[in-house]
Amino acid sequence: MSNEDITLTAGDAEVAVRPGNGGRIGSLRIAGTELLRQGDRFGCFPMVPWCGRIRDGRFVNGVTVHQMPLNSPPHAIHGTARDGAWGTARVTKDEASLTYDLVEPWPYPARVTEVVGLTEDSLTLTMSVETYDSSFPAQIGWHPWFNRNLGGEDVRVDFTPAWQEERGEDHLPTGNRIDPEPGPWDDCFGMPGGVDVTLTWPGQLELKVTSREEWVVVYDEQEAAVCVEPQTGPPNGLNTLPRLVTPLEPLEASTTWRWLRL
Repeated sequence: MSNEDITLTAGDAEVAVRPGNGGRIGSLRIAGTELLRQGDRFGCFPMVPWCGRIRDGRFVNGVTVHQMPLNSPPHAIHGTARDGAWGTARVTKDEASLTYDLVEPWPYPARVTEVVGLTEDSLTLTMSVETYDSSFPAQIGWHPWFNRNLGGEDVRVDFTPAWQEERGEDHLPTGNRIDPEPGPWDDCFGMPGGVDVTLTWPGQLELKVTSREEWVVVYDEQEAAVCVEPQTGPPNGLNTLPRLVTPLEPLEASTTWRWLRL
């Protein structure tokens, strides 16, 4: 299995996949226009085996307490897989399948698989976490950095969540659900019918981020980019809303970005 960069093409869409840099999507170009913020930490990276922050880096599985490294003190953030080199299982002109085996500091053996599929007007990312050993809580999510500006007006972010998770001073949900508030945001929202967020660069492009999952974090406090992050649970969800991966039941999720030129 190689971890060299991969280029996928379909029509005038081109995607750069970087297995060696955390399995991230390094670039998405539509008719030559780059949609993702460039740089080793940006693009779009997979959040697995957890999304967002874990309070104090600690989570519980049954009676066992696990401590993750505090890579965003005082919390642990965005999982471990974005820091590793992924392998490439299969590549065609418009699809790539990547794998990553979870290792220390994550305490449970498991394999993550992601399929990146490109068409002329969409990109679909599908991820799974499988184990043949013990059961454990996990999350799957994606963290794209979309360029705020593509050379015209700034992007507009439109969505209609059912609720917003109230954010505490520690940046984690308090457990209270509140009516959605205006941005700027670094907040988690509930969309029980599935994530559905539209980004519009006026006069240029409309891009719709969808997922069957019901949680999305929207982050737009940075000047260069905005983030729309579908995920299988809220931040700190390993503790507050655990989804168990078991030898019989993997955790699976997907998101699709579909675009239209204006």
